[in-house]
Amino acid sequence: MKVKVKICCISSIEEAALAIGYGAAAIGLVGRMPSGPGIITDELIHSIAKTVLPPIDSFLLTSETTAEAIIEHHNKVNTTTIQMVDALTDRQYLKIREAIPHVKLVQVIHVLDENSIKEAIEISEFVDAILLDSGNPNLSTKVLGGTGKTHNWDISKKIRENIKIPTYLAGGINKDNIRMAIEHVEPFGIDLCSSVRTIGQLDERKLESLFKALL
Repeated sequence: MKVKVKICCISSIEEAALAIGYGAAAIGLVGRMPSGPGIITDELIHSIAKTVLPPIDSFLLTSETTAEAIIEHHNKVNTTTIQMVDALTDRQYLKIREAIPHVKLVQVIHVLDENSIKEAIEISEFVDAILLDSGNPNLSTKVLGGTGKTHNWDISKKIRENIKIPTYLAGGINKDNIRMAIEHVEPFGIDLCSSVRTIGQLDERKLESLFKALL
């Protein structure tokens, strides 16, 4: 199966169209975060998401940590998918499911050590996909993605082998290592942000090079 590509940190309708035009199966729209790139307003997320038509998915990246706050955030933007970049309080996934059953749930696991495997296996029972990234939610200012750094792909591979739902791989993936990442981890999807940008803007030449590397 051909790996899906998600282009994250989309900041305009034009960027969304550019990413989709080159072959992105999903786009990521970043809500309020404690740190990291690509943060835009909920109004802009809503405007962009409206232009993204099936079968392309629009992901809301939310740093909210309670079911109520996540539901409220999604109600403002109406994306097809919610990507939770931090741990959900009391794992209240069912509460989100009941409120917005048509929306897919993706939980980010920040791959730090072997404990990440246990966490991913447990959470995989509640969500539609797991996204493996290089952040660190334990720092005084949480780093919840967009680091541009790779993590230990051996751990990511173990996670992918031990869960039954799709796995996205993120963190420091670019045109030079994307094939290696896919061959090593065998993810359902690859998630990119900084490697296809120049001074924060989506770079068409980098996008083209990235998708050529996948051919």
